[in-house]
Amino acid sequence: MNESIRACVITASTRAAAGEYADRSGPLLADALQDAGFEVAPVVVVADGDPVGAALRAAIGAFDIVLTTGGTGLSPADATPEQTRPLLDREIPQLATAIAQAGVAKGVPTAVLSRGLAGVADQTLVINLPGSRGGVRDALEVLLPVLAHAVDQIRGGDH
Repeated sequence: MNESIRACVITASTRAAAGEYADRSGPLLADALQDAGFEVAPVVVVADGDPVGAALRAAIGAFDIVLTTGGTGLSPADATPEQTRPLLDREIPQLATAIAQAGVAKGVPTAVLSRGLAGVADQTLVINLPGSRGGVRDALEVLLPVLAHAVDQIRGGDH
């Protein structure tokens, strides 16, 4: 069923985009989506800020699901939510809350500092995830059981 759902992963990391270190959270996310049966495009790695918005604009409408990793914290460079919010037609705040709560439940109190958003842009589900591998794993526990259903609803399916 999931193979007809196309997904894209965007990693927001200025240092990974510059080649200072390898992106580890994007591939983890892409592999998990592929293992769950989704059709996954190669991971896109961009610098924080405006490049995230450009990557999002390119992916929205071309994919059913766009997941970002990184840029959701409190540092001055973290701007993924600011790049995402203007593109969303509708937000899904409880999904973003559930992702943060999953981290807290695993003993990571700083998970509540993530400013990630979740919502629908055009016909694309867009979700911001933390940049850490642990944050991605926690988010996947929340997302994998609901992604196909969310896409079905966005496509007009029955609840």
